[in-house]
Amino acid sequence: MTSRERLAVAMARGIPDRVPLMCQLALGHYFLNTDLDAIEIWHDTEAFARALVTLQRRYGFDGILVNLPGRDPRWRDHIRTMESGPRGSRTIRWMDGSMTVAPPDDNPHVYTEAGEPRRVSMDAVDPQDLFYIEPHDLSGVTYPYSWGFGGEVAQVDGPEFFPPWHFDTLRRVRALAGPEVSVHAELFSPFSQLMELLGYSEGLVALLLDQEKALAILQRLAQGAACLGELYAREDVDAVLVSSAFTGGGFISRKHYEIFELPFVRLVVEAIRSARHDLPVYLHTCGAIGDRLDLMEATGVDGIDTLDPPPLGDVELARALEILDKRVFIKGNLDPVHTVLEGRPDDVREAALERLALAAPGGAYVLSTACSVPPRTPPENLLVLREALEEFMESRT
Repeated sequence: MTSRERLAVAMARGIPDRVPLMCQLALGHYFLNTDLDAIEIWHDTEAFARALVTLQRRYGFDGILVNLPGRDPRWRDHIRTMESGPRGSRTIRWMDGSMTVAPPDDNPHVYTEAGEPRRVSMDAVDPQDLFYIEPHDLSGVTYPYSWGFGGEVAQVDGPEFFPPWHFDTLRRVRALAGPEVSVHAELFSPFSQLMELLGYSEGLVALLLDQEKALAILQRLAQGAACLGELYAREDVDAVLVSSAFTGGGFISRKHYEIFELPFVRLVVEAIRSARHDLPVYLHTCGAIGDRLDLMEATGVDGIDTLDPPPLGDVELARALEILDKRVFIKGNLDPVHTVLEGRPDDVREAALERLALAAPGGAYVLSTACSVPPRTPPENLLVLREALEEFMESRT
């Protein structure tokens, strides 16, 4: 099987020729482990596409998650100055007065001219002015929403809301990776968009103090996410990941998950499926999700990503397999911090073999770190994952 075929079979809950391998890498890992400039990787379509394909090939991954949108090809025209800062950071000052602070090993962050994060209060938000919030846009989160540094407010409704270059990275990755690699798109859940718009403290408080307005906002953001999902379905992609990192037990209760997450993710999944019925959709949520695996399945997704084990989360793989019973595929469960970042290659190999022994029989499993691979993970700890897969396959013949 090709990598693309292998992942397609696993995501369809079948049994491929071997378990697929596909980890999501933190952006900082690309910054530190390619010969491309970190500023370019974050800001430039071509550089990010090359970084994605370079490390997919190096680590032998079967798939690539494209987790930044395409970039405005004229982004350099908006730079006023670029300065070096402490500990290897750099600061870009833009023509519109905002600035981006870019650490050498983590996501850049956009601030106002006064050095404040761009946030809006719940009182100031009109749900009808919202459609989709892209947390990783070059200019950060703006309200009313505008893309990049042009300052022009985006059209509120419909496919034209998304700029023509939004899909360029997906297309470039497909061209560079070729037809045999599985390529996945990412969009943000309505809940994640709301938190990015307000900030997590005010966002969580808003759920309690103004539930009616919070639900109205989530409904609008779900429409935008559904529209983006439908547009992805028209591209040459093999799956769509709905990123909803902070809906685990450390942030909201199971009851609030049913109110603020489940119906809106379901709307997005149904829209994608109506556009392309055979396109797999899976859900990424970090932390303690052991008490809501059934609710995540009820969103209609084809798969669940991360399944953080203790102590990062509370998901024991054997229990998750029992609960989900191959009705959805599972991706993850390798501890990205205590094992993959802090461990030795032998520790990673042992942990991978443990997961494979549990989850490989019957298929519907993708070997992966639970959450993103931390920036300073030793490359040898990722290279050993393919070795573990080959060792596991040889043990079964």
